[in-house]
Amino acid sequence: MSRFLDIRGNQFVDRLGRHVILRGVNFAADTKVPLTPDQRTFVPADFSDHRTVSFVGRPAPLEELDIHLDRLAHWGFNCLRLITTWEAVEHAGPGQYDEEYLDYFAEVCRRAGARGFYVFVDFHQDVWARMSGGDGAPGWTFEVAGLDFTKFDKADAALLMQKRYDPSKGGRQESYPSMSWGRNYAMPANGIMWTLFFAGSIFAPSARVGNENIGDYLQRHYLGSMRALAERVADQEHVVGFDTLNEPGTGYVGKLLEQDLTFGGGLRWTPLHGLASASGAAQKLPVLAHDKSVVGEVTVNAAGESIWLPGFEDPFRKAGVWGFDEMGRAVALKSDHFTKIDGREIDINRDIMAPFFNRVALAVRQVRPDWLIFAEVSPFALAAGNGFPSGCPDKTVNASHWYDLTSLVLKSFSAEKMVNLLTGQVSTGREQIEASYKEQMQQIKAAGDQLNGGAPTLIGEFGIPYDMNGEAAYKRWAQGERAADVWSAQTEALNLMYNAIDQLLLSSTQWNYTLGNRNDAMIGDGWNQEDLSIWSSDQHDASVDELDSGARALHGFCRPYVKACQGKLLSQRFDKTAASFEAEIEVDAAIEAPTEIYVPAVQFPNGITISLGSSSAEVKHTGSIISVASSLSEKIIIHIRGRDAA
Repeated sequence: MSRFLDIRGNQFVDRLGRHVILRGVNFAADTKVPLTPDQRTFVPADFSDHRTVSFVGRPAPLEELDIHLDRLAHWGFNCLRLITTWEAVEHAGPGQYDEEYLDYFAEVCRRAGARGFYVFVDFHQDVWARMSGGDGAPGWTFEVAGLDFTKFDKADAALLMQKRYDPSKGGRQESYPSMSWGRNYAMPANGIMWTLFFAGSIFAPSARVGNENIGDYLQRHYLGSMRALAERVADQEHVVGFDTLNEPGTGYVGKLLEQDLTFGGGLRWTPLHGLASASGAAQKLPVLAHDKSVVGEVTVNAAGESIWLPGFEDPFRKAGVWGFDEMGRAVALKSDHFTKIDGREIDINRDIMAPFFNRVALAVRQVRPDWLIFAEVSPFALAAGNGFPSGCPDKTVNASHWYDLTSLVLKSFSAEKMVNLLTGQVSTGREQIEASYKEQMQQIKAAGDQLNGGAPTLIGEFGIPYDMNGEAAYKRWAQGERAADVWSAQTEALNLMYNAIDQLLLSSTQWNYTLGNRNDAMIGDGWNQEDLSIWSSDQHDASVDELDSGARALHGFCRPYVKACQGKLLSQRFDKTAASFEAEIEVDAAIEAPTEIYVPAVQFPNGITISLGSSSAEVKHTGSIISVASSLSEKIIIHIRGRDAA
């Protein structure tokens, strides 16, 4: 059997040989948390029930699923990055898989395939687990590592909305700052767990579960869960691959003990601070602004709470990596401990990520050999200009993420001016902002172009917060406004992002579509006050078609593009203002299947005109799809314009 979707250089190709652009969404954000009981992050929790939770019904109860899949197909998407978590599969305990959930997940995949979606599975995580401020790993992973997650909040080992947020008050709260969850990567719980997961055998050889090193034990179970799910969907050819692990952290690997772990502003944690605090020693940390200037000082773990379980001790302290002096102060005894392997400098890509990618590939390809691997390195490493390692598995995709951090973190956007939060670069006006987006995405594409000599790049996540600009859109909606202009800022931002994606001919899966989203600062996508869903029940409008009802900034993401190309797609561009789309194609007449272009009525409400220049190719227009077939190997420029366009 030929591959349902394959790779040819830096392109995706279908089994007919056509160049395919994957344009999809992440489905869905609240899949990160259990449905039963409801453990969206604004709900206070002590996680004592972590072994008995259920994720069945995430991303949607089966009785509600079909209309949402129909809607996504109607909007022109052809791909789903289908979210699951290690916890969803193996929450009950090591080796205990949730069979009901695996059956449910397989049915979601089947229904997606019935609507023509390509699906790739994302084992999602953010800052390791729900108990450490995010999602992903089961609670028992802390227990086998010797950590007491019930102490994390009191010991300042993690920042949790479930502990710091008061749902009776709602809104934004200083106790849990907006978009602060990412700070957990630098905090003790994450620092320790990621170090053990990726490099336990290197840096903590004495940390064992039975006769097995803790790192080997954790990875074996992670990959076992992935394989268990793979076995349930192996017969579905439209399931085309697996993501390696969403936005992986690297803990203290490659860091000196006194090295700053802060990315942007916040508390200036170092590995030494983290390890000492985890062992119950209060630490004074500088507070940094985004430009790294010191703006204050905070004492963490003032309660002096150790997060190590009885009978466990810090394996790094035990190995003489750090300790306390006679004054009770934490001191580095082997400052370069996390930077050396076999007497040389450790290379995270070569020594950690490449072997991990190959373990993932082996685990899933033992089930089905044709699966693609959608690989991700640490987003911090990518931002620093580090790409993918050599020695990645064959048929690996660059699935890196990209966000306009200014709009994401500050929840603001203006088409008049944008300041890059990382570089300080100022872009003025739409043209410069779009060029800035393209330049940033080009850096990601360059990593794919170098991966295995050239691999496709799929932007695995990008998107915009719908509560931006002081929740202006929600306020207008609440006042009864229903015009598309309500979402003008969001639409403009998405238009510029998709313009950049089109210019680079990238595939993409936008973050996200979530059934439970609400126009509420407390709820949002149901996870840590993020609010990026392109759909919300609060936007249901009985006056519009059911398939469009609930959309947010529909004109920003529902736009024409070449889904599959009879040959090679050379360029595509959509001018939203002029209602004009143009694509240039190098036809391969040996391919006996047409080019297919998605053309949504929402962008061309009065119909379209189509011109092909001098080509004699055959054109068919059925519903929202334009098919163009040529019997000649030639270059074709396809122009599509709205009938009322100038």
